[in-house]
Amino acid sequence: MTFTNWILVGVGFFAILGAVGAFTIAFRRSRSDRPDPTAGVSGETRRADRSLEGVRVAPIATPEPEEEPPVVVVEDPAEEHVAVATGVTLVETQRVVEVSTEESGVTRRQFFNRAIVTTFGSFLALMGLNSLAFFWPKLTGGFGSDVDAGAVEDIRALTVNPDGSVVPVFVPEARAYVVPAPSTLSEQFEGMSVEAGGLMALFQRCVHLGCRVPWCASSIGFECPCHGSKYDSIGEYFAGPAPRNLDRFVVEIRNGDRFVIRTGTIIETPRAPTPSVAYPQGPSCI
Repeated sequence: MTFTNWILVGVGFFAILGAVGAFTIAFRRSRSDRPDPTAGVSGETRRADRSLEGVRVAPIATPEPEEEPPVVVVEDPAEEHVAVATGVTLVETQRVVEVSTEESGVTRRQFFNRAIVTTFGSFLALMGLNSLAFFWPKLTGGFGSDVDAGAVEDIRALTVNPDGSVVPVFVPEARAYVVPAPSTLSEQFEGMSVEAGGLMALFQRCVHLGCRVPWCASSIGFECPCHGSKYDSIGEYFAGPAPRNLDRFVVEIRNGDRFVIRTGTIIETPRAPTPSVAYPQGPSCI
């Protein structure tokens, strides 16, 4: 896995942690319908309350109010009945009735909490799908799959100029240069399916720092313009800071004459002890 892939994995990991944290906060806020009675209380007051845990405090005795003497109504036959009543005090009380969620509907806090959860959930799902699409190998078409570069005879005819010089055929879908293979492969390629139908497929990327390596027609080889690494016509290391040969793909012939590049399988080989082809054959391009 490259350094860029590790960076993407790290960004995705921290994004997931942030989404989970936001979801947890929003969920807890939506579940707390009653206000916190200790909100706004200083830490010193809370510590003082905790220091009294287990101490029984007797309630303050309050004197009971004296009973007023009852009112006596005296009836006088000569006069109309007169009633004297004691004073009455009206006390207004408030009754709190809890209402269910279905009756009260959605509060503004619940609406915003659900909106935040939905937004981060959608972001998390999109991030997961993009990560899966990035790391999942392509099964049909494109880099990472088996690419049909064309008929073997047609490609072989394009890799050789009329004067006999070599010129690679670039296959954009495979990100590869198709070059003619030497009659005798080096010992380092033994047991590897890097040649088929007299052709080889080289990865376009320089093995030093990943720059695209262009073809130099004058020297008949590949020369990296970034840091000066040089390779011969079949990608064997010649000079520069590159640690090994150009990477190459597994190739095979299918359906009789179709040259297929398996870009999902990259083969790394060390520097060749003995070059298989002559290089350079002319002036360098860098």
